[in-house]
Amino acid sequence: MKDEAVILIHGVWMRAFSLLLLRRRLREAGFVTELFDYASVFGRDEHSLERLGRRIRALHPRRVHLVGHSLGGLVAVRALHRLSTVLDGRVVCLGSPLNGSTVARRVPKLLGCSTDVLCSGLPEHVSPVEVGVIAGTQALGIGQLMGAFDGPNDGTVAVAETRWPGAVAHCEVNTSHTGLVLSGEAADLTVRFLRSGRFDEACAS
Repeated sequence: MKDEAVILIHGVWMRAFSLLLLRRRLREAGFVTELFDYASVFGRDEHSLERLGRRIRALHPRRVHLVGHSLGGLVAVRALHRLSTVLDGRVVCLGSPLNGSTVARRVPKLLGCSTDVLCSGLPEHVSPVEVGVIAGTQALGIGQLMGAFDGPNDGTVAVAETRWPGAVAHCEVNTSHTGLVLSGEAADLTVRFLRSGRFDEACAS
């Protein structure tokens, strides 16, 4: 796996260090890994996408995968649409509201440059690479306090908000939104999808 790299992308109001445990698990699985740190609220959205594109190209000729938590998943897919060549890799989105976030629509003033994409989700329903989505179902988070959900959710993002038509696989694990980057099960599923393009049949949803 030394010829395969994974770029990990954090979510809104977070920094790269939030992904250190997941990074360690992916390294133990044999991947070359790096963290992509960006200003998710006070920066410029376009600048972050351009920077990520440069990082992807700089890792060539390695096969490059992207793993994004929450907003990071949307950043990953949007950056790939901007590449002039098709990425030879896969994307895993952890708790990413690819269809738009109810919580985001209730607190838009707190999201800065990420407001539009978090509120609206991805406009494209196709992806240039295989995308797998892992959703949490443990309802612990700000969304519960707001009464934002009617169905299964991870406390911040509803499972329905992660069911994007452009994804080839979807899976649910019993953890919260923040817990998705700490969960050993989610890490194992991420490795499985990066290697094979599918999740374990037992968690298919």
